[in-house]
Amino acid sequence: MSKKILIIEDEDLIVKVLTIRLKALGYGVASAADGEEGLEAVKRENPDLVLLDIGLPGIDGNTLCELIKAGEGTRHIKVIMLTGKHLVGDMENSFKAGADLYVNKPYDWQRLLGHIQKFIG
Repeated sequence: MSKKILIIEDEDLIVKVLTIRLKALGYGVASAADGEEGLEAVKRENPDLVLLDIGLPGIDGNTLCELIKAGEGTRHIKVIMLTGKHLVGDMENSFKAGADLYVNKPYDWQRLLGHIQKFIG
């Protein structure tokens, strides 16, 4: 069974590019465009890894990360923050929320893929 990745991102182009690349490598991919939809998708899809933007409509990415990491059935899910926020404080807040990794946009695909493979194979 292939590993499943949930992309929670409000920029359509990023979702499309990541989906094409990840599916081509054999990963199952689902996506959500805002925080509320993302929280429902985490519960419904039970992904192995979440690629999570901070600046989401509704529930922001850091709050959503906290909810994922606090949930009994979801705390095992790896969370990579994939964000355009570049301030040290933003990074610190994401790690406090439970993020496993923080990656700035624009991201380097090979480096991001290396992290994904390290986390879920």
